[in-house]
Amino acid sequence: EIALAEQAIYQVLRVPDMETALNSTIASGVIAVPSGLLELKSAYVDGSPTTPLQRAPLDFIYHRYPTRSSDGLPIYIAREGTNFVFGPYPDSNYTIKGIYYARPAALSGSNTSNFLTTTYPSLLLYGSLVQARGFLHDDPRIGVWETLFRQALTDANRSGRSETMKGSTLTVSTGFAP
Repeated sequence: EIALAEQAIYQVLRVPDMETALNSTIASGVIAVPSGLLELKSAYVDGSPTTPLQRAPLDFIYHRYPTRSSDGLPIYIAREGTNFVFGPYPDSNYTIKGIYYARPAALSGSNTSNFLTTTYPSLLLYGSLVQARGFLHDDPRIGVWETLFRQALTDANRSGRSETMKGSTLTVSTGFAP
């Protein structure tokens, strides 16, 4: 049940403990999606000046930049299977840097702790109890555990956002790529 709880947690949880640096060079117009990637937080073309990459739907990139050959400095990024693709198609082997949320190594007999066990133990506990429902045969406490699990997820994400935003100026983003 712990493995199932981890899977359920990582579908929703996005906290600084899960952030990993992205540093890759474009080759043949793509970079490989990092192993364990759950979600791309930010990416930019490393240069002088740096160029932030906007996430866009894959079909937007192919529609707006149908010529998939040397076209310019990328401004958009999208996932296509096991690769990230760019729009416009890169005219050079640019270095892409950023941050992504990564799936931590699964807990096991040889990996007995991670940030969940140290920072969010109640999240792991309630998630495991919820996943054990098949063995508990209509235990009346399941509903309580589900509520506590959802609240622990909400609290953890809120705490992660709070830590990320401390000292920052509030800005608004539509998240929409034109």
